Amino acid sequence: MLSTNSVLQTRGERELFALGTTLNGKHYTWCIVNAMRATEFTCNSTVHVKAIMTDYQDILQNIKSLQHSKLSYIELLQEEVKRNRDRPSEKKSDEDGEDSSHPASRPPSTSAQSHQFTAPYSIPQALAVSASLGGQAMSPELAVSLRTVLFGNTFHIFNYEWKKSFFKFREPFSEMAYALETERGGACAVQMVVQAHIIKYLLFNRSAESDCTIQSMMTVGEMEQRKALAAALTDILWAAGEEETVTVCLVTSERCFTPHLNYKLDSFTERLQLFTFKKKEEARAFIYEHIQCFREEGSHGIILFLYSLIFSRTIDRIQTDLDCTTTQLLHLRFGNFVCRQALINLLLTGRATPHVFNGTSHCKEQDKPLYGVLTRSNVGYLLWNRDQVNHAQLPLVGSMLKTPKLPIWVCNINGTYSVLFGTNCSLLSDWKMEHLFLLYFYNGQPTQLNTTTLSIDTHSHHWEADSNDSQGDPEKKFPSLEMTIRTKWEGAVIDWNGTVPFF
Repeated sequence: MLSTNSVLQTRGERELFALGTTLNGKHYTWCIVNAMRATEFTCNSTVHVKAIMTDYQDILQNIKSLQHSKLSYIELLQEEVKRNRDRPSEKKSDEDGEDSSHPASRPPSTSAQSHQFTAPYSIPQALAVSASLGGQAMSPELAVSLRTVLFGNTFHIFNYEWKKSFFKFREPFSEMAYALETERGGACAVQMVVQAHIIKYLLFNRSAESDCTIQSMMTVGEMEQRKALAAALTDILWAAGEEETVTVCLVTSERCFTPHLNYKLDSFTERLQLFTFKKKEEARAFIYEHIQCFREEGSHGIILFLYSLIFSRTIDRIQTDLDCTTTQLLHLRFGNFVCRQALINLLLTGRATPHVFNGTSHCKEQDKPLYGVLTRSNVGYLLWNRDQVNHAQLPLVGSMLKTPKLPIWVCNINGTYSVLFGTNCSLLSDWKMEHLFLLYFYNGQPTQLNTTTLSIDTHSHHWEADSNDSQGDPEKKFPSLEMTIRTKWEGAVIDWNGTVPFF
């Protein structure tokens, strides 16, 4: 068997090997030795050989200098990178915690380079407003309070699923022209509440010439989509501000403050400007003027609106709305941040109360009050979860949410959000209208190509929950959407009008 010295043929190789064995007991120099041998067979030029030997001598000197520090192999590579700062390096995304507000003197990169090195959730420069627009700059104290009321601490930040979410409409002048396209995730709940308010605007708040029909929402163009989104966002923020103020958050190109050590930088929240309005129409006009900051890809539109909602309500009011059961608006589930009921109620009613029952209850264990819904809102809420029903844990939604002012409901069905609505504004005010009527359903997913029409019959009462056939899939026998509707109209017979039940 050959010895190590016989294998290492040159003095340089043996010296490298001897030095390598002293670095944490690992032979880091084998790769260098092999490279030396490969180079000897490929280099025929004396100049090339001298240059290569110079490189080897530099590497040898580097290893000698590292003997006393006992650096790891990774640290050795890092040291090598530091010594080659003159090499061109890729631009890092500002979303990883680096400041993106660099001097304007930097030469602009080509569009191809920008596309290659910009993270898909970074904010395009065109969607950042000028600091000269006015408003109140985000302060470190306000940022800490905002982060705490959302996550319960200052170290969590929104993940990629939230950052990439915005308000995206379906194709204008199509059967789904009124609809927002959502993705499954925590932001979906926010999008579907806004979707419900868009439907409210298109059906009941447009000009008197507009018909309250499902067909009228198929004639919506891009400009009308913008108006509907601006109106929906304003309505929600105005209710949160107790119909007195609206605060709108937009992103500027420069950071407003340097965060403390106990605050995790996200290079987004630190660039906020807050604009406050005392009149609803002024707020709506401002949002419409900057609607691209909420509906363009890369805008962080959902997060911006959520920030605007919190500041419109104010953090002090939100903390008063909450009770002993809820301390923040989001919670982590399956690796993603999802909305707590307090946030859903804030979006629907303007108050961040944590429960769906009417009024105030009492917690016997802690001898503290529990806060529910105090008033009827324009948009309602229905809840169904098969697992919770099977374990007798389904919260009972009170009449304040079940019977809103208008026939529009956000539905939480097995943890997934959707919208159910009718076009007859008298449906909930005239009991005769509730005998036989139509409802329309949209689940927010791009796979739904048409609005689903459901016929609801509450007069016949021939639907039977108990079936002699105990076999088969319960979802096929009792679709979750039907069970959700029956939490409002018990015993109703539901006809899908030729559509195969899919929800």
